[in-house]
Amino acid sequence: MAMLWDVNNFQRIGASSNAVGREFEEAAQIFFHSEGVQLARNFVVPVGHRLQKNKRFDLGSASPRILVECKSYTWTVSGNRPSAKIRGMNEAMLLFGAAPRDYRKILFVLKHLHPHSKVSLISHYIKNNGHLISRGVEIWEFDLDAKQGARVF
Repeated sequence: MAMLWDVNNFQRIGASSNAVGREFEEAAQIFFHSEGVQLARNFVVPVGHRLQKNKRFDLGSASPRILVECKSYTWTVSGNRPSAKIRGMNEAMLLFGAAPRDYRKILFVLKHLHPHSKVSLISHYIKNNGHLISRGVEIWEFDLDAKQGARVF
């Protein structure tokens, strides 16, 4: 069984650097550009309900108003549920819920299939944590090899 992480430096096997997340953000930015949407990296908007604090989203735009969080998460090597990564998606849902209402909100995730069941990680997330997805949040799954994205929620 191939390992996804090098135990010596915690780098995902096959990645050109430890900057897997940054590289995935770049792929997302290119994808949206191909769809006619120009997005800036590290886009800042205030989030919060009673109190507000500036939050830096992975990608975004003031016109059209769009916020994108990118997650290049994978199943664990043994096929277990990656608990910390699920919490990361829950945090993204919380931030989208506290972001300005007039923004389109997109969770853009890596398409990664379970090694045995072939269920995608985001399908598993939606099934088990769908109650946390705020109204109006879109979830897009991106096949890095095919350079194709599709809305799944």
